[in-house]
Amino acid sequence: MAHSTVGIGPQRRAFRAWWLLAAIFLVRPAAAHEIENTHVLISFLAGDEYRIDVLNDADWLWMQFHPGAAELPPVDARDARLAELGPQFAAGITLLFDDNPATPQEVTYLPPLERDRSAPMGLAEPGLMRLSGAVPPGASTFRFGYDLVVDEYPLTVAPAVGSPVTRWLLAAQISEAFDIDALQPLTRWQVATQYLGLGFTHILPKGLDHILFVLGLFLLSTRLKPLLLQVTAFTAAHTLTLALTIYGVFSLPPSVVEPLIALSIAYVAVENLVTSELQPSRVVLVFGFGLLHGMGFAGVLADLGLPRSEFVTALLTFNVGVEAGQLAVIAAACALVLGIRDRPWYRPRVVVPVTVAIAGVGLFWTVERVIG
Repeated sequence: MAHSTVGIGPQRRAFRAWWLLAAIFLVRPAAAHEIENTHVLISFLAGDEYRIDVLNDADWLWMQFHPGAAELPPVDARDARLAELGPQFAAGITLLFDDNPATPQEVTYLPPLERDRSAPMGLAEPGLMRLSGAVPPGASTFRFGYDLVVDEYPLTVAPAVGSPVTRWLLAAQISEAFDIDALQPLTRWQVATQYLGLGFTHILPKGLDHILFVLGLFLLSTRLKPLLLQVTAFTAAHTLTLALTIYGVFSLPPSVVEPLIALSIAYVAVENLVTSELQPSRVVLVFGFGLLHGMGFAGVLADLGLPRSEFVTALLTFNVGVEAGQLAVIAAACALVLGIRDRPWYRPRVVVPVTVAIAGVGLFWTVERVIG
């Protein structure tokens, strides 16, 4: 008697794929807006001296040296320990003058309460490691690297005379060679490609909360028109507030914006459980939620920094990158449901359980951001 092998059907494949996607967010709920809290400023001072200020979230920095720790120590103990770790921290810094390694002569840790409070918006507890030394006689170029980071980060170089320039480096990447006496700013094309990529990666893979919101819009209906209306309203709204917030017309503190963004995720998911029809009120609400998400994008862009010489170029291309990331999320979701979205079991066995998971994550993030 012949035996037949029955493969996994489309229903089960879709179910597994969507639940795998949901599990990613359930396992890593706190990772929304994950952008490496690292900012590096290298200043060349009068008298051939240099100063390197490496700004990190203090808790994050402590954890890099204590990866197996079950919990964080009290703030005073944390800062005292970080002050002792200057030599170990310096060992993770690569500094090359004319491609010759150089060692900082002094390393000092400045805890949050002792340093300038003009920290980037995303750092709740900013701590600063300051490395300083003398430029070797006759040196004309330098390169920089930082081994502790796990993400891209901005490196700003400020010459003794002239305007600072900023480059983005990947984890453990050694920078290009900078001319100490003649720093060259990025061209408009270089700024455009850099910020296009930053906008895209803010959605994929870092913008988990924005991804869930877009998936919530996608799961309302199997028809194209409701999706287009929602995405158009969302895009118009967040583009508006991104620009207005960056230009300083108005803003809300992150402590207000971030919980509301999380709540917007839960709301669209819960509404998906009630109806699969697009109501006019839904479009209005999505527009309102888009205003909030735009302020969230503006907070990230403020953390990234905008080059003064190409401010508008960076702003526009960052927003285009965000849109490209959102479209990529929608395209991936469409690919997952292609061929099954018209099946009678699609809504009860795919949409409903995934929507419940999204709502749960949104509510969890809301509580976490309110109390955190």
